[in-house]
Amino acid sequence: MICTLTFILSFQLSVSFAKSDKWTGVDESVVEKYAEEHGRKAWTPFINTDQGDLLLFVFLIAGAAGGFVAGYSWKKLMDLKQPDTKKDDTKADALPH
Repeated sequence: MICTLTFILSFQLSVSFAKSDKWTGVDESVVEKYAEEHGRKAWTPFINTDQGDLLLFVFLIAGAAGGFVAGYSWKKLMDLKQPDTKKDDTKADALPH
């Protein structure tokens, strides 16, 4: 019963918010407002990431590079913690039987 009421209320709220014309982001509602008050106009960026999947591609490349660095660092860290097994083998061979 509570789940049904929650679902109905959330659906009603989502429909009422969806009816508004346009949701403005912080850039439009706050930054541009104050910039215009101080005599600055919005300008088009050199690389417009609002179109297409350019921003997604940039995040993909950054994630891949970060994953590579993290993996390489983890490998280096784990290599330092492993005991040197070659020295132990040579010592065992050097002992008289």
